[in-house]
Amino acid sequence: MNGVIVADKPAGCTSFDVVAAMRRVCRERKIGHTGTLDPMATGVLPLLLGAATRAAPFLEDTDKEYVAGFALGCETDTQDASGRVTARSPARASRAGLLDALPRFRGEILQTPPMYSAVSVGGRRLYELARKGVEVPRAARRVTVYRLELLAFDEAAQTGSLAVSCSKGTYVRTLCADLGLALGTGGVMTSLRRTRASGFSLADAVTPERAAALAAEGRLSECLRPTESLFPSCPPLAVSGPQAARFLNGGALDLGRTSLRGRTPPQGARFRVRSPEGEFLGLGEAREGQLRVLRLFRGEETAG
Repeated sequence: MNGVIVADKPAGCTSFDVVAAMRRVCRERKIGHTGTLDPMATGVLPLLLGAATRAAPFLEDTDKEYVAGFALGCETDTQDASGRVTARSPARASRAGLLDALPRFRGEILQTPPMYSAVSVGGRRLYELARKGVEVPRAARRVTVYRLELLAFDEAAQTGSLAVSCSKGTYVRTLCADLGLALGTGGVMTSLRRTRASGFSLADAVTPERAAALAAEGRLSECLRPTESLFPSCPPLAVSGPQAARFLNGGALDLGRTSLRGRTPPQGARFRVRSPEGEFLGLGEAREGQLRVLRLFRGEETAG
């Protein structure tokens, strides 16, 4: 089986647990994912099946969207509700205060990776050090928060939810913790649901249970998306029959003899190369007047 299944990851399991479950459901050994979700998190987890795993090195670092729950008045060592409480505060925030604080966390900001993260320092994963009670200095990183909106806030309970759209590498739990510090209350993330990733949304997603039910009915292909769907930003480029044969054999094509004749695409521009029948053959890259093979998919996809 080759292509993409967008899983709706449940809470309480790792991304690798979902991959293992889908291996059994799909009866496909080669499965990977495009972005890890912590056990607490739920939502969009695109899975690459079969030949589609070969697309992983060529996927763009796309922005992601989340709905995050938060609670004010405490801090934990993990910056979320699963961690050990390290501080509590009697201070309270108002809705107006929250709204006033949000703008400073929009746009390009500096964010220090949490100790409980997969970032490497000195060749060691931070979470490995954190589990031993060791804390080390971490360099702040530039990330971009495109959207940060307050969806709900209960002033009595000091809990609420945020809509977040951000660049890759942004830690939403750190965002919640930093927001709590800015308010003088402390804060933790209590839930996280990813609503969009790699161009896919929750509307595209299927739970592992639903995927298993479809597989039992012989209908799993209904939620299988083509590998080509991973590259929406790459323009399609139809080639002739002889050109398709040359491309599939690894040969570069003269751009002047394709439908791009008369135009000069920028160096490194990528295209979804299609046969005259519209079949996705692979990715091509413009280099020095040629369309060079970046990755072929056609042969592998039909083989599955």
